[in-house]
Amino acid sequence: MTKIDQIETMILDIPTIRGHVLSMATMRTQTAVLVKVKFSDGSEGIGEGTTIGGLSYGAESPESIQSAIETYMAPALTGRDGNDVNGAIQLIDRLVKGNRIAKAAVEGALWDGLGKRVNVPLSQLFGGAVHDKLPVAWTLASGNSETDIAEALEMIEIRRHNIFKLKIGKRSVRDDVAHVARIKQAVGDAASVRVDINTAWSLQEARWGLKGLQEAGCELVEQPLPARYRKAMAELASGYEIAVMADEALNGPEDALEVAAAKAADVFAVKVAQSGGLKRASEVIAIGQAAGLGLYGGTMLETGLGTAAALQLFATVETLRWGTEFFGPLLLTDDILANPVVYRDFCVEIPRGPGIGATLDPDKTDFYRRDRGRTMKAVAGK
Repeated sequence: MTKIDQIETMILDIPTIRGHVLSMATMRTQTAVLVKVKFSDGSEGIGEGTTIGGLSYGAESPESIQSAIETYMAPALTGRDGNDVNGAIQLIDRLVKGNRIAKAAVEGALWDGLGKRVNVPLSQLFGGAVHDKLPVAWTLASGNSETDIAEALEMIEIRRHNIFKLKIGKRSVRDDVAHVARIKQAVGDAASVRVDINTAWSLQEARWGLKGLQEAGCELVEQPLPARYRKAMAELASGYEIAVMADEALNGPEDALEVAAAKAADVFAVKVAQSGGLKRASEVIAIGQAAGLGLYGGTMLETGLGTAAALQLFATVETLRWGTEFFGPLLLTDDILANPVVYRDFCVEIPRGPGIGATLDPDKTDFYRRDRGRTMKAVAGK
């Protein structure tokens, strides 16, 4: 039996290429928690847990992710069968409530290790890839219309992105709609324009906002209302032609079932970390498919490592009507992978190789790690 010998974590702080303006925060650095699982046969698996804007987005922070892994998950998993990933998932679900991002990071490393040992890509463990590349959106989040227009036109010109998601919700609804309209007018039919409100609007604001966005040519609005307002989200979904997408409302398959039953969305933004790991994300996808909803590959702005893991899962999904937004590595000033994820022709390519298909660049991880050389690890048992 290949046992789990050791679980190590490290926190990386990597600057972003520009300020990333959300309704609740402006990000200038992304922080990722990396997990390395070492197995008794000498193999290793790597995973990532990343949130957005510290604690401004959700209940987990980088520090809480690391603490949950080191203090509670690592001691429980050390010495267990490394190939029994489902068993590990069930055990941690019993012992640790919530903490979905921390769970996703450890689970990703376990799947990566298993894929490497059996010498198949992670996608094969989830039924097999049906895509070798996926459409990928870019988020325009400078907050300035002219800056965003110039950025969008450059992305179209170099054939990197022709799907744009605008982060709005910080200004008045009128100003936000005017901002979106200017950008849509500038890109015309050459690109799809969507928006993400990150729960910032009231129902009354959303009624006016969706009407204006629809008239401006925007195709989709993501989570305009707080996650708990499912009836209000259902009103918006049924009242407008523009697609309404659930994001913050989806924290695993239980939420997905309730959102689908309430008809509170037209589209699911499925995030591996927010779902609680690759397996739970696959269950959210299945619920969305069964309900006839559109699917979209969402991001927590992961580095190349978490992005590669998500790509392996979404490569197995037959129909992604709304594409993906797996652009996280492009928002960072540096890439921590020895074999960076490839972006071209408006798509992101599925990594090749066993497991996640990603290898860390040790010089980069050492440079960006928060403790700068001190070893942080969680070890329990023999």
